[in-house]
Amino acid sequence: MNRPLRAGFIGGGFMAAVHTRASRAARGVPTALASSTPERGEQAAAALGVERCEPDARSLTAAGDLDVVHVCSPNRLHVEHTLAALAAGAHVICEKPLATTAADAERLVAAAREAGRVAAVPFVYRYHPMARQARALVAEGELGTVLTLDACYLQDWLLDPDDTNWRAHQEAGGASRAFADIGSHLCDLVEFVSGQRVHRLAARTRTVFPERGGAPVTNEDTAALLVELGNGALGTLLVSQLAPGRKNSLTFELHGTRQSVRFEQERPEELWIGAREGSRLLLRDPGTAAADSARVSVLPPGHALGYQDAFTAFVTDVYDAVRGGHPEGMPTFADGLRAARLTEAVLASAAEGGTWIETAPDTAPDTASKTTPETTPDTASETEDRA
Repeated sequence: MNRPLRAGFIGGGFMAAVHTRASRAARGVPTALASSTPERGEQAAAALGVERCEPDARSLTAAGDLDVVHVCSPNRLHVEHTLAALAAGAHVICEKPLATTAADAERLVAAAREAGRVAAVPFVYRYHPMARQARALVAEGELGTVLTLDACYLQDWLLDPDDTNWRAHQEAGGASRAFADIGSHLCDLVEFVSGQRVHRLAARTRTVFPERGGAPVTNEDTAALLVELGNGALGTLLVSQLAPGRKNSLTFELHGTRQSVRFEQERPEELWIGAREGSRLLLRDPGTAAADSARVSVLPPGHALGYQDAFTAFVTDVYDAVRGGHPEGMPTFADGLRAARLTEAVLASAAEGGTWIETAPDTAPDTASKTTPETTPDTASETEDRA
């Protein structure tokens, strides 16, 4: 399939704007859009340069002329919209969280596999070239053995009690907000870069404001985790949407027996490399980068790449997979299911006052067991399914 892919979009907000820009840059044709109402859809389609508006998601998926559907609707609608798109024969990019429960995420993985469609979740921070460079350093042994990690994802857009959004209400956003929304990105990147799964975690969460916009709030504003990776490395993760001055601050730091590495999403052109004898900044340069980093480094050094570029690289990979390619490190529905299972483990641990919960890759949510940090790490080999 060498022609431009015809793309449909369910949703008309911020993420739909990001998706349409990325689709166009990836040689897609933004063909159809549906939003919460026909009027909203008309406005969004015109603003985003999409060829036509469909009255609703059902009409969009039933049209039959779309190669790929981007699901950018509220979390509670992801299952319905994704199943409809798959049933219509489309490939699917579904925003995270893939589903608000792990059981529903499992349904979507199975449906995509049965349909034989490419099915991806935009864990796009994988697509910063310097995040991939950090991954290469770990894989090549430059850090030695990873011993500890420190990571956070901090925002301030829900800092005040008057700040509200559909994500803050469980019926639309799900039982988890801060962790499912941004903590899932953080865990995905930690696992992707380190090459290790989180095998157990202990979590505490907090809902600071019991009400927003006149409606009760039950999902969390903040989450703090202790984690243990499959190789025994210990780490801390902090997630908050109430951190003044932090707009989109995703940061991780891995400490090995030889070197440390630190990546900051708001400073995406550099890595901090720490050593006992001295530290240095490694700047993005595709001419000297690891092959996987250079592949997504589409501009010369000194021409800054950012969030939209990472998103475009992700969509480009998905469209390549639709055409029969096998792009390295593309996040699939299997990764979305992994995030859903971690989210349920966080909520389960927090509900028990921070008890340790097993999160080994083969541990399903309904069989997740409580454990202690002294338990011997499960080092069983892992396989990843491509939905």
